[in-house]
Amino acid sequence: MDIETIGWAAIALVVLPLAFLTWSFVSVDRNQLVLIRQNLNRAQVNLGEEAPRQSEFTTLARHLVSGTYAAKLDRLLAMAGRPATWPLDRVIVSKPIAALLLGGFGFLVFLTSPSSQLFIMATALLVLGFFLPDLLVYNSGLKRQEAIQLELPNVLDQLLISVEAGLGFEGAMARVASTSPGPMAQEMNRALQEMQLGRSRADAYAALAERSSVTELKSFVRAVVQADRYGIGIVKVLKTQAAQMRVKRRQRAEEKAMKLPVKVLFPLLTFIFPVLFIVILGPAVINILQSGLFK
Repeated sequence: MDIETIGWAAIALVVLPLAFLTWSFVSVDRNQLVLIRQNLNRAQVNLGEEAPRQSEFTTLARHLVSGTYAAKLDRLLAMAGRPATWPLDRVIVSKPIAALLLGGFGFLVFLTSPSSQLFIMATALLVLGFFLPDLLVYNSGLKRQEAIQLELPNVLDQLLISVEAGLGFEGAMARVASTSPGPMAQEMNRALQEMQLGRSRADAYAALAERSSVTELKSFVRAVVQADRYGIGIVKVLKTQAAQMRVKRRQRAEEKAMKLPVKVLFPLLTFIFPVLFIVILGPAVINILQSGLFK
């Protein structure tokens, strides 16, 4: 592949996405936007000049992702706790913007000095920009799930103490949610709000487990739902679950301790052992060179 062909391919990769975005922006259904404005005006919502543009661009961005992919993004946002600053529409809109910014920068660098390496780099930047919001949301959700896993044993102990003190299970959840600032307390507070809005307890607990990937939390929710269904005492369930969580927490700590020597081995071989060899063998090598044994 010669340089001229690569240059035309780079121009096509920049121009065609921009043309598609422009066409999608122009081809938005205006009648639907008029109906939306009328409904919002009936509700006495003050619609600024920026709102129609945001709605149009959101519709434009949704053309680039399928329904299944949007559902996957929504699942990742649920795992991350649905940050108020990053709703689903904003994540979807940020994907083509990040792709155009990074890809455009990469292809501008490529056009200044065309080469196959820079063309591959520009294409990689384009793909990275499109999936960068997904990676950020996934990383946030992963950290949040780890925090839930760490907090769960302590939360179960607090629930057990509150129930033994005379509170009901929902009252104990409200108590823990109001005194604990972590993500586990936020999830319980959301489950309580769903029950207050009329959702059944079983459905609210199932949604709580669905929003998490922590196996221990799912097991705890199943035990609570079964106890509520068959009339088992919640104190007994909490005692059993709290004991199991403490055992699993200790097992995770032991597992991490056993993995520690393997994780330390690579830094030792890479950074510490060479320095030790230089310090120990360096003077001997210098003396040998000065004595002229290798002349």
